[in-house]
Parts: sequence; C-alpha cells; structure tokens
Amino acid sequence: MADPMTRSEKLDLRLTPAAKQVLQQAAAAARRSVSDFVLQSALDRAEESLIDRRHFGLDEAQWTAFMTALDAPPRQYPRLKKLLSESSIFEDNTTA
Repeated sequence: MADPMTRSEKLDLRLTPAAKQVLQQAAAAARRSVSDFVLQSALDRAEESLIDRRHFGLDEAQWTAFMTALDAPPRQYPRLKKLLSESSIFEDNTTA
C-alpha cells in the first residue's frame, strides 16, 4: 500500500527572480526547503480560502433564523416577473 504522504504529483511554477529570492529567504528563515515552505504556505492559504465553504457554525438563535429563512416562501419580485414575461429584445417579433 502506498504511503498517503508520498509526493507523486508535480506542480510547475514560473516566478520573477525577486519573488524567488523572497521565497528562498523566507524558507531559510523557517529552516525549511523552498519546496516545503511553498507547499505548506500554499496549503495553509488554500485551507483559509475553503474553510467557510466547508463548515460554518451558528449559535441557536442564528440556526433558528437560518432555518426560518430556508423554510420561508420565496419573495415576490413584481418587476422581475414582468421582465421575464415580456418578449426579449433578441426575439424576432415580426411576422413576415
């Protein structure tokens, strides 16, 4: 069975010399290889970006308000209903 931590995928990255230098300095300061530093930094940022899409917490009052909103009938938007019932400017309404 393969070790799930074994790195088998590759990601290529183009960057400026200045960006590479900053990454090398940061990796050295963290006493890590540039590859490890970049990978962990990218994974940390990815988790930050995804966390609110995976889990969100609500207290009891917020949960009740959330469920009430989900259970409520849809709001009526008369102007939207009118717009959607009119012929489109892209439709050919002429009879030949």
